[in-house]
Amino acid sequence: MEINGTWIDDTFAEAFGMRFTRVDITAHDEYWLDAALNEVTGYGSSVIGCDAEVGVELKLAEGQTLDGRPGASVLFFGFSADALAEAVRSRVGQCVMTCPTTAVFNGLFDTEASMPLGKHLRFFGDGFQKSKRLGGRRFWRIPVMDGEFIVEDRIGVGKGVAGGNFIIQGPAIELVLTAARRATSALEDSAKLITPFPGGIARSGSKVGSQYPDLIASTADGFCPTLKGRVQSKLHPDANYAVEIVIDGCHENAVADGLRQAIHAACVEGISAISAGNYGGKLGKYSYGLHTLLQPADESQRESDSNMN
Repeated sequence: MEINGTWIDDTFAEAFGMRFTRVDITAHDEYWLDAALNEVTGYGSSVIGCDAEVGVELKLAEGQTLDGRPGASVLFFGFSADALAEAVRSRVGQCVMTCPTTAVFNGLFDTEASMPLGKHLRFFGDGFQKSKRLGGRRFWRIPVMDGEFIVEDRIGVGKGVAGGNFIIQGPAIELVLTAARRATSALEDSAKLITPFPGGIARSGSKVGSQYPDLIASTADGFCPTLKGRVQSKLHPDANYAVEIVIDGCHENAVADGLRQAIHAACVEGISAISAGNYGGKLGKYSYGLHTLLQPADESQRESDSNMN
């Protein structure tokens, strides 16, 4: 299969089921909002080494936030609800409560489960904190040096999908990076997903295991151009560079839609191929076949109808 002259490998991306939550962060103006967002999303690229995978989902207009101020929705992904709760509590406490003028609200409703946030952070108020109920929701007012930090008592927890991915290959680094930026830019206004790596892009794709027993993951040597001839390369003959884009989403279809949109944006003149990372289908519950994902809508419908007969 080809798209705009770019070869699409007949392979699949393997993704994992994870727990996720969404919080809405607001601030006095865009400067302080961005300061909080930069802090709370830092060191949040992969649960291989981070406490959570974190990214800004969408910026919110003043009329879209609970307190009428500039805001943004932030998604957090973790392997378990308990691990996620600890990561969110630590990040909000250290990275958002410390940032002037911020407030934090639940952004995920209609879920079967929830987890505490303000319920734990309130103790920072040293007994001076106060609670308030509005519209069936409970908030905590924690005294801080610029006034009060407002934080919701509990936030929703849902079942999401993380690790949807594709790999861009090309002969020149400028071409590959331009294609990658086009792909991530295509997702900037997409709800229900994030690309948690720096700039939405990972240069250090990984495989499971290592020759060193203590490592659970190591470099994806098949996609490393400097290892051509030393390992079984997965790079196309004219590809000298590769980068990976990883997508986490609130549900399976959100990841599929994101992959489809981003791959089409990445298929520009000069890009050799699009591939994907997987573990033979042995680890992740979700499989995204690139050819199935990218085939025209009418063909996809015919295939679906055929499978039903």
